Amino acid sequence: MLAAAVPPAAVSSAALSSAALAQGLLESRESLYNNIFIFGDKDTVTMTFGQNKRYYTESSMKLSDPSALTVDYTRLMTLGIAYPPKVERILEIGLGGGRTVSYLSATLPDAGILAVELDKDVVELARKHFKFRETARLRTVVADGRSFLMRDNETWHVILIDAYRGPFVPFHLLTKEFYTLVKSRLAPGGVVVQNIEPSTMLFDSATATLKSVFPSVDLYDGGGNVVAIGYDGPSLRQADLMQRAAAAQERYNPRYDLRTMAGARRVFGQPSGKVLTDDFAPVETMRSIEQNNEKWKEQTEAPR
Repeated sequence: MLAAAVPPAAVSSAALSSAALAQGLLESRESLYNNIFIFGDKDTVTMTFGQNKRYYTESSMKLSDPSALTVDYTRLMTLGIAYPPKVERILEIGLGGGRTVSYLSATLPDAGILAVELDKDVVELARKHFKFRETARLRTVVADGRSFLMRDNETWHVILIDAYRGPFVPFHLLTKEFYTLVKSRLAPGGVVVQNIEPSTMLFDSATATLKSVFPSVDLYDGGGNVVAIGYDGPSLRQADLMQRAAAAQERYNPRYDLRTMAGARRVFGQPSGKVLTDDFAPVETMRSIEQNNEKWKEQTEAPR
């Protein structure tokens, strides 16, 4: 099942009570897929999901600066627009508060953007609390991301995957079959951009599976999260990527500098995890290797 955004940190029920006192619970909702809590104070609103007595931050926004991307990894996800020769169509799987797609819509005024979100309540709360507004160029579809790609054969220049339920990416959005489907929906030169939390037990296998489908995978450290960008063909030379980032920076003039982000690139080398397939779902058995998943930097090398 697909949920939006990412768990940068989990907190206990007691900690949530403290947060409720500090920020104030604006709204809670038990949807078909999630227990959703919206907290807010005079300048911040946060969407939080509760699962198994733990709570995960899904989206955050400053009321005084709604266009800001307050979480590091969300800024890095926008780097995907520097890779393709053109960016006219963007698909996001997982909406959260809608901040990333709203930022991209404002940055790329000629691009069409579609956000696919499983939970209709997430979409409603994004509109209500996070100033998310659909337009002729920024649309939403309430659907499972994989199911949507299976029935829709449109191609995209950038596909963003930021789908979590509690601490995990839904398994069916991590398999070789899923990434093969994603690849088939990319336009020539297109990229997939995925947020992967490196302390979760499936990180090694998630990156290995991505690498099994996309010959080139670049990784970016997002301050507790890792953003992976996968694409076809040989790995870009660093000088070529920097040139693309500079050109995109000049063309779109985004608030968060693409050149600075591209300079932090790491090239994913030899994966250590097992490739995940639709008939291999070792979620429980992989708990024993959780402590090893922070070793992603050891599997990368400096780009040339």
